[in-house]
Amino acid sequence: MPQQVRGVVARAKGQPVSIETIVIPDPGPGEAVVAIQACGVCHTDLHYREGGINDDFPFLLGHEAAGVVEAVGPGVTDVAPGDFVILNWRAVCGQCRSCLKGKPQYCFATHNATQKMTLTDGTVLSPALGIGAFCDKTLVATGQCTKVNPAARPEAAGLLGCGVMAGLGAAMNTGNVGRGDTVAVFGCGGVGDAAIAGARLAGASVIIAVDLDDRKLEWAKGFGATHTVNGGREDAVERIRELTGGNGVDVAIEAIGLPQTYEQAFYARDLAGTVVLVGVPNPTMKVELPFIEIFGRGGALKSSWYGDCLPSRDFPMLIDLYLQGRLNLDDFVSETIGLDAVEEAFHKMERGEVLRSVVVL
Repeated sequence: MPQQVRGVVARAKGQPVSIETIVIPDPGPGEAVVAIQACGVCHTDLHYREGGINDDFPFLLGHEAAGVVEAVGPGVTDVAPGDFVILNWRAVCGQCRSCLKGKPQYCFATHNATQKMTLTDGTVLSPALGIGAFCDKTLVATGQCTKVNPAARPEAAGLLGCGVMAGLGAAMNTGNVGRGDTVAVFGCGGVGDAAIAGARLAGASVIIAVDLDDRKLEWAKGFGATHTVNGGREDAVERIRELTGGNGVDVAIEAIGLPQTYEQAFYARDLAGTVVLVGVPNPTMKVELPFIEIFGRGGALKSSWYGDCLPSRDFPMLIDLYLQGRLNLDDFVSETIGLDAVEEAFHKMERGEVLRSVVVL
């Protein structure tokens, strides 16, 4: 029988969220109901509330989550009730041109649950990134469930579902940071600090954190930054060159999504270096660079979408590193809150007071 649970809903653009009663259908073929244990408050959820993604209101917010599979639909064999899973928004299809080329991390046809969750009056909800996890339980496609070691804390594990994976992957997958490389990360929020942690895991010798907030720069040191630069007080590009023998870094990661910092990242890299954009710009932004500089400096200009991750490959490995004490996920959790505190968590995030507020259910 369908279940009724609590969930955080954005009913209209720019309006405060509210806790509503959500109707969760029984899972059909290829679907699972997951009891959510923890879900991070991500900027993407705020973008949904502000109408920055699309206007398919009302939205059931939340997507950066971990929980336990409660029920699965007919014929499901990849997960089972009782499995501890991290939810992801890259349920690969296995049949698109990217999957058939052996690159499922670039799947063009990722999918969600077929059935819809609704309000009690029948209003269809749009789940954030096809997940909708600010909720006691949610309905997802089984491909969105990645089974991992249940010894991991749900509050930490769930962060791999979006922001932390985006940052780790920007360094390890997209940027392909290697042993002895030099790296600069522009923007030391959750994604930027995760990029720093990823560069450290990959063996970078110099990791330079750049931000305007000294508090965030201190946080960055805890994740592996070897040097910090306050871009409001000094020229970030010149300082990065000083710290790298006048050359610039091998990999520059922009984790804000601003033209100004992207341009700094472009000039802060060494010849043949790589720029990775993982910060999300708004659709009106433009970057203007001398064409001869793009040609003359060589290297690569890349964008990183979800850290170019493959959840089935990356999530279990990263959780193992976390349990071994080699990947510090716990320090990304600034606070744990209830469903009724999501609206205030958005404001804390906007003010830069937290890396992650995490809803615990």
